[in-house]
Amino acid sequence: MKSTFLLVVFASLTLQASASDTRPNLLFVIADDCTFRDLGCYGGQAHTPNIDNLATEGMRMTHCFQCAPMCSPTRHNIYTGQYPVKTGAYPNHTQTFDNVGNITNYLQPLGYRVALSGKTHIGPRNLFTFEYSNDKQNPDMAAIDKMMAECDDNSTPFCIFACSNEPHSPWNKGDATRYPAADVKLPPYLADTPEVRDAFSRYLAEVTYYDDQVGQLLALLKKHDREKDTLVVVVSEQGNSFPFAKWTCYDSGLQSAMVVRWPGKVEAGSTTDAMLEYVDITPTFVDIAGGELDRSLDGRSFVDVLTGKTDQHKQHVFGIMTTKGIINGNPSYPIRSIRSRSHKLILNLQADQLFTNACTKSAEFKSIVRAADAGDERAQWVVTNYQNRPPVEFFDVINDPLEMHNLVDHPEHQATITELKKELAIWMKSQGDNGVETELKANAHKKAKAKNNKASRNKNGNRQKQNAQPPATTSTK
Repeated sequence: MKSTFLLVVFASLTLQASASDTRPNLLFVIADDCTFRDLGCYGGQAHTPNIDNLATEGMRMTHCFQCAPMCSPTRHNIYTGQYPVKTGAYPNHTQTFDNVGNITNYLQPLGYRVALSGKTHIGPRNLFTFEYSNDKQNPDMAAIDKMMAECDDNSTPFCIFACSNEPHSPWNKGDATRYPAADVKLPPYLADTPEVRDAFSRYLAEVTYYDDQVGQLLALLKKHDREKDTLVVVVSEQGNSFPFAKWTCYDSGLQSAMVVRWPGKVEAGSTTDAMLEYVDITPTFVDIAGGELDRSLDGRSFVDVLTGKTDQHKQHVFGIMTTKGIINGNPSYPIRSIRSRSHKLILNLQADQLFTNACTKSAEFKSIVRAADAGDERAQWVVTNYQNRPPVEFFDVINDPLEMHNLVDHPEHQATITELKKELAIWMKSQGDNGVETELKANAHKKAKAKNNKASRNKNGNRQKQNAQPPATTSTK
């Protein structure tokens, strides 16, 4: 793992930046709980002029995925270049094993300043040695502005991860009047209630708020005259927290927008349907920075996709959902998935229970339950299909992109199902993923470390007490 994804560059490669350094700067911008389909350039109704314009200046990925539909595992995927179980970071609110390398280990020896501004949700903090800054869990534009200026003065390349907290609930930012609740177009997998409409309106306003943050960051590049020598990546993260998105392995939970601008390298206004994953980001950045790639990582550089040399990258992408440790989550409800370009297979490994999470506690979902109880057929479909899962789900994602029709019992698909089950089993084995057994061990290393740290603090505290001298007495006579 940390076995040095780049064996830190021989002396000659100590690419400490110089005035002649031609390697690009790297700016990665990520939303929080944003369904990719809602962005304007992906056909959505959200007003996203900055992201849409960026897509005209670069490449839009139509088949980008992350492995886990939750914030913390997703971000660990990005920074480590590895899938969740292998690193230990597969539940939410988690951290990696101590021997797992990350992008700070890889880019800093190459002379890059590596910063993370905004939402973190990663750990252990001592291993992720970013230059941190945030403004109420959003990118600190002043800090980013300062860093760009310093890097310009010192001829130092930068890698900045600008991590937004939007449009994560509560949806209370942006101008919701742009999206009147009565006019909002709801996805067909949601029931139509006043509460859902109101929430979706406010959610769309926060998508626009995120787009404005993207615009501010692009303006900083322009201010510092770094547009031409900076690779920009903008992504949407996992889906929103309405049903069938976040906390699920459907495409609405695992698929992501990705728009990349790299002047002189990426063709303006281009698209690609190459299948790639968030674990591919770190290897790609290191490749671009001139580092040596460790082939043992799960991720693979997609530079050749960006430069138009190929429109192929991966044949399958994978998903893992762990409810242990999430708000209102089942003690154990492991979900695993595999997707090809045309089909998706989902295994619900403990499907004999009611599926719960923070979504099922929300006012919006409760309104759907009330509508179902009152006889609304769409609401009944939502409640049943969201909370009562079969052990196996199989979808034709070409003809059914919203995954609303389970074809697992159709005879004509049995060969494909068998093949995908085989590929998924191979992947799980390669990750050390034993399904239910692995779920029950979730965060065990985090708890063990916390226990050891507490014991160490207590031991040191007791030792200090034993070594302390009694205070000197002062006579009052």
